Amino acid sequence: MSGRERVRRSALRWVLLLQGGALLMPFFLLAMVALGLAIPGVVPLGPPLAWQFAGLGLALPVAALTGLLLPPLRALEASAVRTLCGVPREALATGPATSWASRRRTAAWFTLHAGVGAVVSGMTLAVPPMAVVLLVYPLFPVLQEVEWSWPWDHAGAAVWTAPPAGCALLLGLAAVAHGTGALLARCAPVLLGPTPADRLAAAERRAADLAERNRLARELHDSVGHALSAVSLQAGAARHVLDTDPRFTREALAAIEETARNAVTELDSVLGVLGLPGRPDGPDRPDRPGHSGHSGHSGHSGRSDRSGRPQEPRQQPGDGGPGRAPSLADGLEPLLARTRATGAEVRLTLDPGLGPLEELPYEVSAAAFRIVQEGLSNALRHAPGAPVRITLEAHRAPHGPELVLGAENPVPDVPVPARASGGRGLSGIAERARLLGGSARAGPEDGVWRLTARLPLRPAPATGPRTSTGTEADTATGTTTSGETNADAGADTDTETSTDTVAEAGRESSG
Repeated sequence: MSGRERVRRSALRWVLLLQGGALLMPFFLLAMVALGLAIPGVVPLGPPLAWQFAGLGLALPVAALTGLLLPPLRALEASAVRTLCGVPREALATGPATSWASRRRTAAWFTLHAGVGAVVSGMTLAVPPMAVVLLVYPLFPVLQEVEWSWPWDHAGAAVWTAPPAGCALLLGLAAVAHGTGALLARCAPVLLGPTPADRLAAAERRAADLAERNRLARELHDSVGHALSAVSLQAGAARHVLDTDPRFTREALAAIEETARNAVTELDSVLGVLGLPGRPDGPDRPDRPGHSGHSGHSGHSGRSDRSGRPQEPRQQPGDGGPGRAPSLADGLEPLLARTRATGAEVRLTLDPGLGPLEELPYEVSAAAFRIVQEGLSNALRHAPGAPVRITLEAHRAPHGPELVLGAENPVPDVPVPARASGGRGLSGIAERARLLGGSARAGPEDGVWRLTARLPLRPAPATGPRTSTGTEADTATGTTTSGETNADAGADTDTETSTDTVAEAGRESSG
């Protein structure tokens, strides 16, 4: 730091000290008036000087009480410290003091700021005039005729000692201001910095942001990725039979048009969560899942399952409109039709015990739809032309009824080269299952690539958002997903990696 920068920083800290003295002035005047009323003969702001220090001592507890009872004071003081003291932004809290621990720290800071600032402000008002008088004292005989209350006599030969004394006073004032400013800059991060509760809240906000980003990434991967895979296969099939089978070519082009249109619709619904509040597709849309303003999708619907327990909100037929992710009820048949348009043979087996798909909990139905979509995408990408079998069954597990979803296709004899940037779909399936308290597994078995997901029909609360890479294993629910693809079906080992976003964010904030 250059000398000019040091002078500038010291000057700004001096301004912060003067601000502290100005903030204490109302409390100081109140204390002096109280002393004048309580003790006869005390003149506010008059001699002796001891009464003024007594008023300062009485004003500081009142200032501390103010810092304790006014939560927004921390944000105001932190803003002043960042601007005038040069303290880094990340070292100071940005919001009001919400906990009593942060309020006590704010009260301590405000008391220190006001008390030290009052002393430096008093010196700033008194020392410069006195120093000017001493500097010009030898030049004006009229000043030598005045009886000054100085601790030494400047008359006679000692008259020229006055200018050095004036310079010493100015240097002393500058040194005191510099030292107290440095003291405030050192204490500010301790007293105005984030408390452990603030760090935890910030970590939770970061974890929520990461979870939302991961959710958007999964939705985009599943919807747009599947559409692009289907369009690619449909276009390739149409190109091969363009001259020999015009009818199939027209059907393929129509399927490409419908697939692209549906992909745009799903993309709009996914990006709708980024809209501003109040927009038709914004996050406060009444028909958005989980919004409290829509009775059909929040709380309980009032119906019970076979065990008499309240059911989760049900997906209504045709309720998958803009701003709402597709589910098995409204998206499964169009999905299968688009996949069959690529020339693939897709068979669907529904368990009668499962009941109407419209009666499934929406969260489970939407997650199951995405899992089926990803299973079909993998089959189209890694085993083109192979028949695919989709099964939806209802099982009775020890923890309650669950939806068991399966997707299987033969492993191709000649592996399709894997994409360098692939591998996100299976981890997304595992994450979806885990968030509902279920499990997922994928891998080759006896020449067949088999994907199996188990989703409780009464989803358990999630233990916390996580981000996953490659394969994931959840020890709490038994979630295991193979990181292999159909192109790597011969591999013998699976890797499993999982990172906890909340814990990671907490470690970042504490570091």
